[in-house]
Amino acid sequence: MKSRTIGQILFALALVFVSLLAAQTRKPSAKDLPASAFKLVSITATGSKHFSSEQIVAATGLELGQTAGDDDFKKAARALGDTGAFTDVLYSFQTAPSGTKLEFQVSDNDQLVPVHFDNLVWFSDQELLEKLRARVPMFQGELPVSGSLADQVSDALQALLIERNVPGRVDYLRAAHQDGPIEAFVYSVTGPTIRIRYAGFAGASPDELPELGPPAIKLQGADYSRAMLRSQCDKVFLPVYLERGYLKATFADAQPRVIKDSPEVTVVDVSLRVTPGLQYKLAGFKWSGNSVFPLDKLQPLLHLHAGDLANVVQLDTDLDAIKKLYGTRGYLLAAVKPVPQVDDAQSTVSYQLQVHEGDVYKMGELEIQGLDTRTTARLVDAWKLRGGVAYDSSYPQQFNQDVRDLLPAGEWNVAVHESLDEKEKAVDVTVRFDPKSH
Repeated sequence: MKSRTIGQILFALALVFVSLLAAQTRKPSAKDLPASAFKLVSITATGSKHFSSEQIVAATGLELGQTAGDDDFKKAARALGDTGAFTDVLYSFQTAPSGTKLEFQVSDNDQLVPVHFDNLVWFSDQELLEKLRARVPMFQGELPVSGSLADQVSDALQALLIERNVPGRVDYLRAAHQDGPIEAFVYSVTGPTIRIRYAGFAGASPDELPELGPPAIKLQGADYSRAMLRSQCDKVFLPVYLERGYLKATFADAQPRVIKDSPEVTVVDVSLRVTPGLQYKLAGFKWSGNSVFPLDKLQPLLHLHAGDLANVVQLDTDLDAIKKLYGTRGYLLAAVKPVPQVDDAQSTVSYQLQVHEGDVYKMGELEIQGLDTRTTARLVDAWKLRGGVAYDSSYPQQFNQDVRDLLPAGEWNVAVHESLDEKEKAVDVTVRFDPKSH
């Protein structure tokens, strides 16, 4: 046996010490841990202003005491991301013999839009919101414009219908103005027949009821839909108040009450609640931007005077007449914007009428359709607006009156189409004649 130097012996002892230290500090692998280490003892979520930690944890599907690992945590994080409620979802966990502590870190998606219920008449709005919050942890009355959360709400509503024995299918649409952003989710049920028996007005005074009543009677027997009733309120019922100076009058969503519910038909009474607000009188008008027509030409077209009730419906009609007047001089895109200045203390309103006259459009090409060659030539010759002169938007109506004697025997439908050439500032006109069928 070879003898060792003292240095060799010390070096060997040092290696043994390092090996023992590494063995003591090395992190135990999964196979070294007891089964209890993989039970979830803590699940939390941070980073959200819209949702509580409890709501987010409930949406993961994970529960305390459950045995889970990294694959389960990835699946839960993916489920949170798929809802669309968050822009980022991260997670971290600590595993010890006593169990696993899991934490999710999220970033809110602030692009949320409200939810509307169109014809789910078997539930009040408050009842629907409460039941949905209980069944869809992430639902709070608003939804992200993309993601699975909208489908989760749809599934929950479908389950509610099944529990009520309603034979219908829940659908939803993303409501938006043409080419505009999504503004709301509208949920409705298709299948059941829902009819209106009666429509009444909560908050209306006896002065308005005589005008509200006749159009409300026409709703009897109609299919119930909040969207339809909203349109009726905007087009038919609200003008009753706007004519009387109630400039801030509003109608709430229709509230249905089920009167009869059978497999064949559900019958409801509808309450349309109106909040009239203050009644305003007109303080006066101020004009700006008009140069083509002087005030003594424009002012007489306004039928409202200081001290009158601020009849917005009449004002809109008068402003349309002013735009038509500009059209007779070729200003086809002229507009008048009424900017109200409201004095709530005096219950008055004055209007700044801002006129935008725009460019002059000239007569372009004329095309006559639907007639024989000879008659067409005669009508083209009778058209008095020649190319290059300022277009008169009132002339086509006069032309139709002037050429009646030139048309073949019989009655004719006449359609006029004006096409504006923005680049050339010209108006191409097509006049089509079709014989009336008897």
